[in-house]
Amino acid sequence: MAVKRCIADIDVLAAAKRRIINVFRNGLPVYMSFSGGKDSLCLAHIVLTLIQQGQINPQQLTVQFIDEEAIFPCIEKTVMEWRKKFLMVGAKFDWFCVEVKHFNCFNELSNDETFICWDSQKQDVWVRQPPAFAIRNHHKLRPRIDAYQDFLPRTSIDGITMTGVRMAESVQRLQYMANMFKAGTNVTKRLQIFPIYDWTDNDVWLYLLNERVEIPEIYLFLWQSGTGKRHLRVSQFFSIDTAKSLVKMNEYYPDLMERIIRREPNAYIAALYWDSEMFGRSTKARKELEKGVERDYKAELQKLFSDMDRNFPNAHHRKVAEYYRNFFISTSAITNNKDCKAIYEGVISGDPKLRTYRALYQRIYGRYIDEAKKTEKEKTSNAEQ
Repeated sequence: MAVKRCIADIDVLAAAKRRIINVFRNGLPVYMSFSGGKDSLCLAHIVLTLIQQGQINPQQLTVQFIDEEAIFPCIEKTVMEWRKKFLMVGAKFDWFCVEVKHFNCFNELSNDETFICWDSQKQDVWVRQPPAFAIRNHHKLRPRIDAYQDFLPRTSIDGITMTGVRMAESVQRLQYMANMFKAGTNVTKRLQIFPIYDWTDNDVWLYLLNERVEIPEIYLFLWQSGTGKRHLRVSQFFSIDTAKSLVKMNEYYPDLMERIIRREPNAYIAALYWDSEMFGRSTKARKELEKGVERDYKAELQKLFSDMDRNFPNAHHRKVAEYYRNFFISTSAITNNKDCKAIYEGVISGDPKLRTYRALYQRIYGRYIDEAKKTEKEKTSNAEQ
């Protein structure tokens, strides 16, 4: 579905403030998801400013932070500072250190693709210790079963949740929000609202600069290590977004890999294969190594999908591979070798949340539709002549 963008008569900051004020005017409890990352910092700063200006009631607000154990020290420091700020203005701050399930891109080697945060069976190798004030359990949590996306909505069912999700982060989010707005609603089925959904990366960084908001130093380290602006994402160590950067970050945090490997022994593969298709990398160094080597990726995919049980031994990876196999079959007539390479790297890297899959779907079918329209237009033009 095509997405039509409309120009508003106010800027994105004014629009975000209006949305937040409207949420509080409902009189319901308001929950705000906070991660310490750049987007949630923007949302948190706007909310704090509105509280200080007397435009919203802090007693309605509960800030929620899911501590995923394997986080950078500067993220923990940032969240600590913002916890104090919100507590000082009268808001509530829930810091959860609970056993929630998280995708782990390293565990494919051990036939297991989940990481249990604060695993009670592995306390001796935790990456770090939880804060003394952290919430360690909750009556609405199913320990070791729930992901935080399952758990948090149960805790906030009596109110509205605000998150810093933005459309510019992915094609999938753009499509999802476009469908939601088309249906005539600004709130999801889980009563979530996205006050800064229309902010671009430039809007985020400009706001943080103008308002002098201190950012976690990990962003500076990533930038210094050559990470592009579009890929400055910080998350739990074992997610695919952060795993790519772990080796480089060891320069800034000397004991980082030691602590990570002690917690998850399979993490050593990051040091061996970080610049490969396993992590979806395509750096200058890798391109130089593969220069002159022309692979037939359509043949590689056919070989890969010809024996699903052997090539994808664990259940989740096989389920993801089935999506890719069906997609490959349905698009084989319109894909080129570059497309097949992208499909191959997507399925090899695991793509646990199917982000790459959905992006490829949009790219390949979108190009096919554009080319078909162009051909039809040329035929019509020739006929008229």
